[in-house]
Amino acid sequence: MQASGYWSEARLSACGLLPAASPLLPNPHGPRDVASVLDRALAERPDATALIGRFGRLTYAELDEATNAAAAAFNAIGISEGDRIAGCASNHNELVIAFLASQRIGAVWVGINRALALPEKKYLIDDCGAALFLCDTDTAETARAWIGDGLRHVMTLDPGDPDSDLARAIEAHRGAPRPAVTIDPWAPAGIAYTSGTTGFPKGVVHSQHNMMVTATISVEYSGDGVPETVRGTALPLTILNCMILGPLAALSTGAPHVNLDRIDAQGVAEWIAQEKIANISIVPTLIQDLLTRPDIDQDQIASLRWLVVGGSTVPQALPQLYRERFGRRMTIGYGLTEGPNGVAKTHEASPEGAGVIGRPLPHLHLAILDETGAEVPRGEIGEIAIRATDKGPWANVYKPTLGYWGRAEATAKLLRGGWVHTGDVGLQDESGEFHIRDRGSDLILRGGANVYPAEVERVLRMDAQVRDCAVLGRPHERLGQTVAAFIETDGLSDDEEQRLLERLRDLCKANLAAYKAPADWIVVPAMPRNAMGKIVKTQLADQFMVREGQQA
Repeated sequence: MQASGYWSEARLSACGLLPAASPLLPNPHGPRDVASVLDRALAERPDATALIGRFGRLTYAELDEATNAAAAAFNAIGISEGDRIAGCASNHNELVIAFLASQRIGAVWVGINRALALPEKKYLIDDCGAALFLCDTDTAETARAWIGDGLRHVMTLDPGDPDSDLARAIEAHRGAPRPAVTIDPWAPAGIAYTSGTTGFPKGVVHSQHNMMVTATISVEYSGDGVPETVRGTALPLTILNCMILGPLAALSTGAPHVNLDRIDAQGVAEWIAQEKIANISIVPTLIQDLLTRPDIDQDQIASLRWLVVGGSTVPQALPQLYRERFGRRMTIGYGLTEGPNGVAKTHEASPEGAGVIGRPLPHLHLAILDETGAEVPRGEIGEIAIRATDKGPWANVYKPTLGYWGRAEATAKLLRGGWVHTGDVGLQDESGEFHIRDRGSDLILRGGANVYPAEVERVLRMDAQVRDCAVLGRPHERLGQTVAAFIETDGLSDDEEQRLLERLRDLCKANLAAYKAPADWIVVPAMPRNAMGKIVKTQLADQFMVREGQQA
């Protein structure tokens, strides 16, 4: 069933995308698509708990009813197949309902992180051409001014508020049947934004099929594919990867999912204790806090049995803490938005050391490629690339992303030669284990959150007195990395430099999420550059050690 109907090849091409290539094989161990993710539980245990949030609990039957009502409400205002629905809210049941409803009508879901500044949110709305924006009342007051040729509707989504637009719309359409839409599992269904080196985010497009494949793989890998396992997510569910690994993974097995609305250690511990959460998605720093802070009663988190830590920067003390608590080695995951989700994970036999990412997950084949696209011998450095495995029960099931929304050239570059080219540099050792040597995007992982230097640098260059700038990650014992900015100016006085830095902080506050703002500011007379004039960030990083040595 190749992309047909609404998503013809011509329409895909107009959106900068490529159709999923044959053969189109179904998910062998899970739901066919997101639209049907509740069906198994509805047939076997409709009264079992599906979602748990701050303002209530929903059984599978109740979740199904609310999803159909939300889908009918979207249709009633003219939102239908192919339209983009943007959702911006904290982790509550209403956000999951809106996501599931978007999938039942064949729309394309776009999660927008609440932490983003208003200009960042507007950019994403404009870039994807969202027809509907779901957000809190405060954001809606500004967002209604954005309504125009693309954006047609703004609805308030205030969790726990029966008078919010979404709550009233669901109530008005309660009892509506499931939408009579034939879902193409391989058509565009979700857009996840990532920046890379461009300075502006690019929308990675995934299908319902790929979402369910990676959700199923997550369940199989963690060994918790039973209804009794309680999953929880504290990371933002507006991140598509988190929606997949949290609610979709849990709902596909008939298990309950807890939408954690607190991200502080004490709040997370309370949720874990109250709901007996066994599998949770949190950042490395929060894991360390849960295991070390004296105000956290370890009995509160006794139910935890599975945690996967993503990212190449993990607090130094965490692996040993993890082994002491769980009796096994901490699993380090390597993934990317273009995946979506995990690509490789370490295991007990993986070598120790920074940058080890282990072996590919069972639906994928990993390789190290040279500049021509040929695989290099083991032990040699090259670009990490992924494609579907051609062996075992998952042979040829996985399909790469359909590309970058509205960016045909970037799509062609990403998917050239039948591979997903990560841009990351690594190697495969003689035992078959993969190692990452460098993130191709200069990605900064601050406390588990992605910060793309090009985004921050773009904002810093808004000030005319910034001759040039460079943003990079500075090692940090707890957060893994923090954001540091090097600013090159034209010989300013000390007072002028201070005024410039104050303006730059204000620019970041107005245009960037708070976690992206630099914590360190260093003004330099000139940047180190190579023969091509490119800034050599490794030499800038060396200045951290010089400064720390002077301060010691």
